[in-house]
Amino acid sequence: MYDVVLVRYGEISLKGRNRSFFINTLIKRMQDSISHLEKRKIESHAGRLYVPVKNDGPQLIEALKKVFGIVSLSPAVRVKKDMESMSFACIKLAEKTIPDKDGIKFKVECRRSDKTFPLSSMEIGRDLGAAVLKNYNKLGVDLTKPHYSIGVEVRDEDAFIYAEKISGPTGLPIGVTGRGICLLSGGIDSPVALWLAAKRGIDVEGLYFHSYPFTSDKAKEKVDDLCRVLSKYCGRVRLHTVHFTEIQKAIKLNCDEDMIITIMRRFMFRIAEEVAKNRKALALVTGENVAQVASQTLESMNVINQVVDIPVLRPLVTMDKTEIIDKAHDIGTYGISIQPYEDCCTVFTPQNPKTKPNLQQCIEAEKNLDIESLVEEAVNKINTEVFYREK
Repeated sequence: MYDVVLVRYGEISLKGRNRSFFINTLIKRMQDSISHLEKRKIESHAGRLYVPVKNDGPQLIEALKKVFGIVSLSPAVRVKKDMESMSFACIKLAEKTIPDKDGIKFKVECRRSDKTFPLSSMEIGRDLGAAVLKNYNKLGVDLTKPHYSIGVEVRDEDAFIYAEKISGPTGLPIGVTGRGICLLSGGIDSPVALWLAAKRGIDVEGLYFHSYPFTSDKAKEKVDDLCRVLSKYCGRVRLHTVHFTEIQKAIKLNCDEDMIITIMRRFMFRIAEEVAKNRKALALVTGENVAQVASQTLESMNVINQVVDIPVLRPLVTMDKTEIIDKAHDIGTYGISIQPYEDCCTVFTPQNPKTKPNLQQCIEAEKNLDIESLVEEAVNKINTEVFYREK
């Protein structure tokens, strides 16, 4: 019975003179997400977007609810702005969605953005609620904690009647804030970090460090699967794979055991910065979280950051592990991340890694390494794949 999906966005409406750029980008991302469905025009009117339904409501909703920038959406009936049309639509919607049983309570919640309409929001809600009640014997009204709600928006262009609000991921549409490179492992944290960075409008590309034969091809396949899940939100995920084995061998051969993790992370950042330059990316993104492991103490983060000039974004920095796991469940990456295929960070892991390294210790540890050649060789051998949203 629905003929349109009513789409709401949030902070985009606060963007002032740049608002049209953000809205147009959001519409483009929405069109991309529904490109596998029948083509249609998305309308934009003063804080709302309207997507026509063409016998594909469930598929349309499923695609749109993963688009960053959308706060919520509602399948709705679009009618003329008169009480007769709105009453009829409310009655029909109630018949489809509200059971006529003892103890069931409902309300009509009205929002009137068209201030020329002769009735106030409260008066519209009262009269439409009364019209619905005439068709029920047992239904009651509760304006504070109803079992069911009928939403009404009276806008300049038309009136919209709906029975549910479906949450979107919020944030900003991908691409409005530039490009970033995310150090993506097969663990729980980094896929969540990539998702959160994408939520802020960053076009995020993944950078994976592969240490074959110390790690199996199954570890790489796990990262591929994570990219496929993330592409459901991002549209596509570009993944750059670094062959990291030779660098890890060199570190193992030339550095004290307790410094291996720190020096390895410094190499990762150096390589990531080169990839960022090549891809015109403005920041790195990591899944680091303060004090979660030895390389994530403030001291470690400080000396690792010293090797790059590019900003490093750490979306998880203040979250505890439970919060990160909950988010991984929400976005669908957790089940893949816990598969027992180890990544390069488990190779040559020292028993007692240094947790408070200083810069001089790092410089001393790296003195026998040909840093420039190792980084250049790794960058030159990078393999790049693109994972697209499945249609």
